[in-house]
Amino acid sequence: MDATPGLGLVERARAIAPLIADEADEIERTRRLTPDVVAALIGNGLYRALLPRSIGGSEAPPEIFMQMLEEIAKADASTAWCLGQCSVCAMIAAALDHDTAREIFETAPGILAWGAVAHEARAVDGGYRVTGRWDFASGSRQASWLGAHVRIVDADGTPRNAADGSPELRTVLFPRASAVLHDVWQAIGLAGTGTDSYEVKDLFIPDRFAVLRDLPSALREPGPLYRLPTGSAFSLGFAAVSLGVARATLDAAIALARAKHQSLATSAMRDNGAVQGLIGRTEGDLRAARAYLYATAGAMWSDLSTTGTFSTAHRSAIRLAATWTIQQSADVVDIAYRMAGATAVFRSNPFERRFRDMHAITQQIQARDTHFEDVGKMILAEGR
Repeated sequence: MDATPGLGLVERARAIAPLIADEADEIERTRRLTPDVVAALIGNGLYRALLPRSIGGSEAPPEIFMQMLEEIAKADASTAWCLGQCSVCAMIAAALDHDTAREIFETAPGILAWGAVAHEARAVDGGYRVTGRWDFASGSRQASWLGAHVRIVDADGTPRNAADGSPELRTVLFPRASAVLHDVWQAIGLAGTGTDSYEVKDLFIPDRFAVLRDLPSALREPGPLYRLPTGSAFSLGFAAVSLGVARATLDAAIALARAKHQSLATSAMRDNGAVQGLIGRTEGDLRAARAYLYATAGAMWSDLSTTGTFSTAHRSAIRLAATWTIQQSADVVDIAYRMAGATAVFRSNPFERRFRDMHAITQQIQARDTHFEDVGKMILAEGR
């Protein structure tokens, strides 16, 4: 058994990265993870990184989860994105009874995916009735189960409120076979994620498959991991994906600079002082971004493990670090892309897809500029 839960995940991710890199073109072409890649992820237990140990998961701390995603992202961003999405979705197991959790996660392939918040679920005897369509379900093509985040209304249509007066939200879970998937993901980047839409009509959801997400009082697992809100877990995971993409892109530019002699230039790229300085500064920027993200995650995890409480300050710190890291990673990719010159525009070279993938990542909610406004507002309000 690992001294640290999930420690072997990083080594296993590194071991299967060459296979994933070999499959990356096919993943891009088909807009799906290939069967061989999915089998390797499942066979090495990577989808179970954040599942509770009580049902056979790794229950890995955030740092291990992030490192695992970095290694996969160096090989292919779409694979890492799907793995990160479905791993965080699996954290919902901590709010399920063990029999229900095993039904979802111990029946092959044992993968859960979900999309954005939308629509309502109407309370009926023994459960809920749901009709709706949800978008942005990364990893849904590999999943055996889907989830939907819905507002709850009573049988007479009256909206239910939580104890704090906000609308009651639940996550309803159902077999993928109960839904119709719509092939809508025609995107410039992260093309292989299959981030499609899905729809159900008048579907009955038994009570045990309709859970309160990110509510400490609803947890059935004692581990501190499950007091980390899934939104913050997504932020850490997707920021780690961006670091992996940036690392691989910069490494490719460095390898190119060692060998390339630019057209009309009198010296090789490796002997060009401007190129040398640019690589040094960019390397420093990437290392700084990674150190900041991991230091923020580490400080949060230390506090959470000690106190069992995830605070507003933790949420703000993670949001700031993740947003800044994603944007800094995009800057690194842009610099590496420009450094490569005309070489970068050919699909046969390792720049063009990573450039598109990185800029697809920057368009996700985790990288919004408004997060800086939210953090700044909080900082300015301190001491009132």
